[in-house]
Amino acid sequence: MALPVRVRSLLVAAISLLVLAVLFVLSLGLGSFPLAPDEVVRILLGGGEPIDRTVVWDWRMPRALAAIAVGALLAIAGALFQTVTRNPLASPDILGLSNGAFTGMLLALVFVSASLPARTIGALCGGLAAAAVIWLLALRGGVQGFRLIIVGIGVSAMLASLNTWMLLQIELDTAMFASAWGAGSLNGVTAAGLGTAVLCAVPFVVAAALLPPRLRQLDLGDDVASATGSRPALVRTLALLIGVVLVAAATTVGGPIAFVALAAPQIARLVARTPHLSLGLAALVGGVLVLASDLVAQHVLPVALPVGVVTVSVGGAYLVLMIILEIRRRA
Repeated sequence: MALPVRVRSLLVAAISLLVLAVLFVLSLGLGSFPLAPDEVVRILLGGGEPIDRTVVWDWRMPRALAAIAVGALLAIAGALFQTVTRNPLASPDILGLSNGAFTGMLLALVFVSASLPARTIGALCGGLAAAAVIWLLALRGGVQGFRLIIVGIGVSAMLASLNTWMLLQIELDTAMFASAWGAGSLNGVTAAGLGTAVLCAVPFVVAAALLPPRLRQLDLGDDVASATGSRPALVRTLALLIGVVLVAAATTVGGPIAFVALAAPQIARLVARTPHLSLGLAALVGGVLVLASDLVAQHVLPVALPVGVVTVSVGGAYLVLMIILEIRRRA
């Protein structure tokens, strides 16, 4: 017997939290200084030897929390973009916002400084600038989901070319640091950097949590939504602006980690069988995806790789599957 939508959503959320907790404990225990899961739990509860506490709290905790936070922020942003455009293939990385944030970070790195505040502001400005250009180019005749995606793909390609050119012009050490960051990496994450990004993102996460009722009104059509008190253009603009800020915040922590924003909302919707994209479920699935991908990248593969390499592989397979299913649906 099929479960009611709300009950199934709660069940999926509970399972996602359990999986996330298991992955979290594993991420704190695996490494060159291994710790058993029960030791990790004891340390989290305040026990353990001083050296073990240092390994868990100071060395591994920031990276694990960063993976969860980045995944959640990207997933929420992806859910907002897909809801506004009514297209499951719409995501910030495909639309070019991640490349825009990378461009802003590179410009700040070259012309300002390599400090975290400078890179954060640069990534945010780059993401906002890319979003503004895409919005203006797609505005003719009213912003439509398909037009927005096509324009975004074009802008993304141009920004990727610009980023490659800049990497070839700057000093080798700077280029290596930027390239590693641009691949989507959690190496070098600090508690201070993570805390700054999360504090900046929290108000926008709260704002995003207030939007779903308005977004669902848009599914009725702009005329009906306006008649029921909604302002479609304002709601779309706010949703996209919140999504851009969340992407920029996530990008400052782990670089442009691809395909999480694309896949996480749709996986959450398919598993929970909800008629609408759920921001909460998407955030949980996004956290699971990034944390699991980071574990695979660091401890399963023969050579440690940036987490973005794993998410690209998983996301590429997901994108091919989505295209095949869409072709079969239209056939």
